[in-house]
Amino acid sequence: MAEKSSIFDMIGPVMIGPSSSHTAGVVRIGRVAYKILGGTPEKADITFYNSFARTYEGHGSDRAVIAGLLNFKTDDTRIKNSFDHAEKNHLEFTFKSVGNASTMHPNTVKLHLEREGQMVDLTGVSRGGGVISITEVNGFPSNFSANLHTMIILAEDKKGSISFISSIIAHDECNIANMIVSRKGKHQLACQFIEMDSGVRPITLEYLKSLPWIKDVNYIPDIDQ
Repeated sequence: MAEKSSIFDMIGPVMIGPSSSHTAGVVRIGRVAYKILGGTPEKADITFYNSFARTYEGHGSDRAVIAGLLNFKTDDTRIKNSFDHAEKNHLEFTFKSVGNASTMHPNTVKLHLEREGQMVDLTGVSRGGGVISITEVNGFPSNFSANLHTMIILAEDKKGSISFISSIIAHDECNIANMIVSRKGKHQLACQFIEMDSGVRPITLEYLKSLPWIKDVNYIPDIDQ
């Protein structure tokens, strides 16, 4: 199904920067990565592709992604000085560019992040008007916008696991808007990306984390909150 945009998506968010695609969208991609990692990384290797590779410096996408990794919002005036704030927060970063990746969206950025021995790899696309799509997390294909409450669950590929997790979410009276399940192979690890209209309770997250066959749970509220 084609992704639909509202008039507010086309106008774009309140933001700092010359372009909602090159600034606001990139800030949001960085903030999603921040949420999954659980804080600001100590090291970030950032690769811009295609159009981004040619324009990321002039349009401020480099400052925007660092701002997102510091958990700044799209309208934060500190975005333009994010490099200085990164130094204060002991965030080391490098930028690379790949200008001719024909299989990728023109506005694609890949992040490899490290923090306290944990690593996160994330690929995001800025679709315009501040709208983003997270297309891959730690090697698992995905497709979520972070505009809704999103849960990312890494678990064993057990029979009935999707139904079980859905029933737990239903007990919190949460309506599932979208769900994508990616797996490395039959009966191997699977990753569930679940977008919900409302949030889940902390006790629900703790219960899911306590189950031995669930390896990791990340919860991302609406990214603009």
